Amino acid sequence: MQYREYGSTGKKVSVIGFGGMRFGEDEDYGAEVVRRANALGINYFDTAPFYCKDRSEYIFGKAFKNMPGEFYVSTKSSVNKEATADQVRWRIENSLERMGVNKINFFHMWCVMDLDQYGRVMAPGGPYEGALKAKEEGLIDHLVISTHCKGSDIRKIIEDKAFEGVLLGYNVLNHPHRQEGVDAAIEHNIGVVTMNPLGGGLIPQHQHYFSFLKSHEDETVPQAALRFNAAQKGITVVLAGMGTIEEVEENVKTVEKPLMISAEKEKEIQEKVGTGINTLCTTCGYCLKCPKKIKISSYLEAYNLSILDGPERMMEHLNWLKDRGNLKEEDILPAECIACGICEGLCTQKLPIIERLKEMAEVVK
Repeated sequence: MQYREYGSTGKKVSVIGFGGMRFGEDEDYGAEVVRRANALGINYFDTAPFYCKDRSEYIFGKAFKNMPGEFYVSTKSSVNKEATADQVRWRIENSLERMGVNKINFFHMWCVMDLDQYGRVMAPGGPYEGALKAKEEGLIDHLVISTHCKGSDIRKIIEDKAFEGVLLGYNVLNHPHRQEGVDAAIEHNIGVVTMNPLGGGLIPQHQHYFSFLKSHEDETVPQAALRFNAAQKGITVVLAGMGTIEEVEENVKTVEKPLMISAEKEKEIQEKVGTGINTLCTTCGYCLKCPKKIKISSYLEAYNLSILDGPERMMEHLNWLKDRGNLKEEDILPAECIACGICEGLCTQKLPIIERLKEMAEVVK
């Protein structure tokens, strides 16, 4: 395993981090997966309340009772759930108890979607104030922010100098829209952890399409995607969701290859991003401020498949989302779009969302 300095914290963390939102139903096996990752050198473990039907922190707690090596734990609190300093204090104490640890190494103000939400986090008597007090008491080592904001807004947050690190969505599909945030983190010497390096599963599910990422014949497409993130300047940890020992072992093998990309490969990737794959929705969720409550990101996730595999796959995916409960019969259909344009104004990729919803309305009606 390779390790990098997490900003100015003095902590060295594994370049591959363990994302704790992919556990299966067997909690004992989940704990084994965590311990196997630690045995292979991973020392950065990320979780949150509500992951895995609110079981993730408990699974880590089981694993932490018998870890083979040293480790750091990261968890979170959302202003949508804990809006006051007292509520955040309860959340911190609850997470400590669940995981059986004395302190949280990296505590995140979670899932900040825009600057208005950031303002709620930082308001007097709000979440940040509660977390800062807990840090002063030794319950937290470092305060960090987790965000899906666009790069320019991430810069504004970092320049407030309230956080020692940032967790942001970053992958081959969307990295141009977050790069300014990474650049700001470099300038201010704070840690950068990337989530969704595999595009929310889109990359491993369509390896034929993303095979251009590979620089070595004996690496897998997911490994190449992880290596793409790890090769970018300023990235400290690349989080990968892991639910099996096999996934752990495959992800760890990423570091067996040099964490770099040739100029030729970089050019090829950027050309792809600038054309075809930049039309794929990364399901960041900005568009969910739809006044009609259309589940736009779910529909665009299905639209991705029409681009990748043909129109018939779009309907298959919509049916799959219904089977999982992600879409219900009573959910607003794409035909209800009023073309107000709010979603397109919020989309960091500037996708033609209204046009795509109209296309999908013809398919699903």
